[in-house]
Amino acid sequence: MESSATHARLQAPPKAVIFDAYGTLFDVYSVALLAEQLFPGHGERLAQLWRDKQIDYTRLLSMSGRYRPFWELTRAGLRFATQKLGLALSQSAEERLMNQYRHLSAFPENHGVLVELHQRGIPAGILSNGDPEMLAVAVKSAGLHGLLRHVLSVHGVQRYKTDPAAYALGPAAFGLLPREILFVSSNCWDAIGATWFGYSTLWVNRTGAPLEALDTEPTRIGSSLREALTFFPA
Repeated sequence: MESSATHARLQAPPKAVIFDAYGTLFDVYSVALLAEQLFPGHGERLAQLWRDKQIDYTRLLSMSGRYRPFWELTRAGLRFATQKLGLALSQSAEERLMNQYRHLSAFPENHGVLVELHQRGIPAGILSNGDPEMLAVAVKSAGLHGLLRHVLSVHGVQRYKTDPAAYALGPAAFGLLPREILFVSSNCWDAIGATWFGYSTLWVNRTGAPLEALDTEPTRIGSSLREALTFFPA
């Protein structure tokens, strides 16, 4: 799906691609399996509520002009979610779940897409709310090291997406204009924020979710990360 408003600026292919990390390259809901083992009957709901509260906290802090590292917000989100569900979170269970989050499963197409972009000479990177240490572990665990020119964390500006200061990290690192960069996210709110900032955008809608009702569309909508390859000539 491509909006008419953005068709003209796609006449020339982007010169680089930036991926969101959590939810896009790394499956944030892969923690549900361990959560189910620890809290039978609650794993899927816990994973969903944990993620929702984690993102809620990033927005609350950015809107309030405050900052706490993403790892801290991830832990805070877990504690809230278990309290909300009436689950007793032991220190051992908390550390197991946090360690699982540090080593989230990668989506299976990631490596192949990044290899193909590398072969086509397209520089790729990550721009994420995650802390630098979190991202380093996730990239290494997924075997993506060497395929990414930049791994950018909002920690440097202490503003979470969708703050423009967070999105500005991409053009600054690549030395390109926002419209010359493809920004890829599986989070519709992130794809919309990047579109407002000026990126060419791809929303990877793996679940068939509705578009945000904000009168803004990403440049394209796809169901797989492989859709990013269609922006670049083979």
